[in-house]
Amino acid sequence: MAPPPNRRSGYSRRAQYTTFLSYSAGVAGILLGIVLLIASFVQPSLFSGLRTAASDVVEPAGRAAASGRSGTQDFFASITGYLKAGSEHAKLERELAVAKVRLAEARAIELENRRLKALLGLAQADPKPVAVTSLTSSTAVSTRRFATLAAGRDEGVDKGMPVRSALGLLGRVLEVGQTSARVLLVTDTESLVPVRRATDGIPAFAQGAGDGTIRIRLINLGRNPLRKGDVFVTSGSGGLYRPNTPLAVVHKTTRDGAVAYVLANPADADYVIVNETFTPAPPPPVSVLETP
Repeated sequence: MAPPPNRRSGYSRRAQYTTFLSYSAGVAGILLGIVLLIASFVQPSLFSGLRTAASDVVEPAGRAAASGRSGTQDFFASITGYLKAGSEHAKLERELAVAKVRLAEARAIELENRRLKALLGLAQADPKPVAVTSLTSSTAVSTRRFATLAAGRDEGVDKGMPVRSALGLLGRVLEVGQTSARVLLVTDTESLVPVRRATDGIPAFAQGAGDGTIRIRLINLGRNPLRKGDVFVTSGSGGLYRPNTPLAVVHKTTRDGAVAYVLANPADADYVIVNETFTPAPPPPVSVLETP
């Protein structure tokens, strides 16, 4: 009959010795631990040499572990820094875009304030302003150049009245409605304005070219005295336009005059002034001496 698989230690002397030695080693380890613990409390420096030797033994492994830990920390710190830098960059770009919008708004407000101040100055200088209003539209591309005025008979606007902005003359009223008016711009081919050079008063006529510019036609033909940059103002000859109103600046000279850019651009003239038609003062009477 086969022996049972689970036999107690009492049936084997070898097993008894093994169990006894195991218990003895355990008890001896406990006693040794107690003794070492008591010795460490009584004399702490007793095991300093052993601790130092153990530290020296495990130092290379600890250094390797520290290097790996430092490298891991640097790696994650780099990733975190990259992600943070990306988010900060995106935030700065958004703030920059908002700042640009605010700057553009501030510049627009500043420009608008300058225009309004200039118009107020014009209204104060002009003895009889009819209306200060705005242009609702203007011709962009056409041989005929017109603009629409947001004022009509309800504000006293009438045909022939000159229209100007803070920068200079725009044109004259061509047709009048109850609440609006049509303006013939100085750049239209049917517009003809008596002008003079601001520096020395050389007389000329400014005729619209239909392309956004005007042609300066000299009255006295001969050697062309005009130069690029010359400024022309209205002369007041024949009435209608008040004298000394800025009109254009010479861009290039021609054989009999010049091509000039108008100073007042209808696209930029949000607010304009309508003046009374200018009537020049009559010349003084000439006394005729009777001869006997």
